[in-house]
Amino acid sequence: MKVAVVGAGVVGTMHAWQAVARGHEVVQIEREAEARGASLRNFGQIWVSGRAGGEELGTALRARELWEEIGARVPGLGFRANGSLTPVRGALELAVAEAAVAREDSAARGHKLLTPAEARGLNPALRGEFTAALHCERDAAVEPRTAQLALREQLLASPNYTFLPGREVREVTGAGTVRDDHGQVHRADAVVLCTGAWLGGLVRELAGPDLPVRRVRLQMMQTDPLGEPLTTSVADADSFRYYPAYASSALDALNSRQPQAPAAREHRMQLLMVQRADGGLTIGDTHEYEHPFAFDTVEAPYDHLTAVVESLLGRPLPKIRRRWAGVYAQCTDAGRVVHRQRVADGVWLVTGPGGRGMTCSPAIAETTANELNW
Repeated sequence: MKVAVVGAGVVGTMHAWQAVARGHEVVQIEREAEARGASLRNFGQIWVSGRAGGEELGTALRARELWEEIGARVPGLGFRANGSLTPVRGALELAVAEAAVAREDSAARGHKLLTPAEARGLNPALRGEFTAALHCERDAAVEPRTAQLALREQLLASPNYTFLPGREVREVTGAGTVRDDHGQVHRADAVVLCTGAWLGGLVRELAGPDLPVRRVRLQMMQTDPLGEPLTTSVADADSFRYYPAYASSALDALNSRQPQAPAAREHRMQLLMVQRADGGLTIGDTHEYEHPFAFDTVEAPYDHLTAVVESLLGRPLPKIRRRWAGVYAQCTDAGRVVHRQRVADGVWLVTGPGGRGMTCSPAIAETTANELNW
């Protein structure tokens, strides 16, 4: 079978990986020299802890297995089973963490409530004051800026894989014909469009104007090296307000009795933090849903994140090395992991994983391959 994958972000690359692993001939077409979107502008977290129970959690857990398997073959991914800690302060935040540990699927996530001393034993860099910490043993991380490059280097070792960068696809037909802006025609038995946040143009022509997917903008930053290991990923209690696994009467009480800080509320924020291979910290993030998106970044979210991180670390944050904004595509139905649509004979659109993209991409691609009988 010949498979054409359009898009070289993490979702597209994992589809190419699945197809090559199953013995198929693959051409992957990317309009940039390399993917430059959300696949690089994220935390690199394999985030199991906050996923909604049921299909979403099952997808994340399967993806976590696949990431570990692939990471053993591709060291350049930087896969590490580092887990996560969410420090909590006060009775209201503690009650939400306790409710999370009491869930029926808590063991599958590796959830455990730790005392401050136990949390610091796991992550000594957390010198700030907190009441307890929610530990998720199943969370993990990879290096987002280099993961696609490492995967592609491995793929290029196969004679069945071809990568064509700098080509924008202009036409796709149900006959398995893909025409790029160089005038080259690629014929395939199956075409998978993994176009990320690019939802206009060809995607709109094929899928129609009522695609149940929206674009979301975020802001993040990265510091100079911390100078010591941050041995786990770290979140704050605002992540309870964002991730569906924490929905409970305890969360209702937290929301009603302890509102978010003004900047966090205005920018729909949570703290997530991961240490990079060079020792720097990736820190975020915000969520903007209203179009048109701003073309610039604003400082208030960064000031808020800096204050939260410093309160957890009990020390000043290293110098900020870079700041950026990114946009991802998210299903408008929060209960859907991804939007997978047959848009023509032999042509499928796979989009809209939102913030689940990095976490769930290996399992999303595996499901596509299974459903298409690759």
